[in-house]
Amino acid sequence: MDGNDLKELRELVEFLKSSGIAEFEMERPDLKVGLRFAGETPAAAPAGVDMTQLAALLAAQRPSAPAAAAPAAVAAPAVASTSAPAPVAEVDPHAGAHIVKSPIVGTFYDAPSPDAEAFVKVGDHVETGKVLCIVEAMKLMNEIDSDATGEIVQVLVKPGQPVEYGQPLFAIKAR
Repeated sequence: MDGNDLKELRELVEFLKSSGIAEFEMERPDLKVGLRFAGETPAAAPAGVDMTQLAALLAAQRPSAPAAAAPAAVAAPAVASTSAPAPVAEVDPHAGAHIVKSPIVGTFYDAPSPDAEAFVKVGDHVETGKVLCIVEAMKLMNEIDSDATGEIVQVLVKPGQPVEYGQPLFAIKAR
């Protein structure tokens, strides 16, 4: 995403806020955007907001997108029932934690063999270089070492689960 795209995204966010839209989703082949403003209940578009006007604004921001396709790319905000509780502002559970990510695509294993104990578990203190898990790729077992010192606060994948390059595996908080 270049600086121009970020500027356009900021303008879109300001437009949505000023229009009173609490939730918005848009998907294109090269971009997917989902916005939910904290403390607001998703509702139908306010009477003063014309969804075609919003679609035109989005089409104007991305001249390479065909104008006829722009209205289809806009998902109308979901309608919430009046009995639904207001959403609670989400708190990032990993705020301040170092995230260890998978350096390769493969299968995650938390132990050296199925009957062995896990390399680490939540609450363990780890040093830089400590083996945290194994990611199997093309029948090769790749040990993934900790690149931070601290306490394991969360294991983000399950044994046997496929993982992607860059996928978060562990959250480590420094002490």
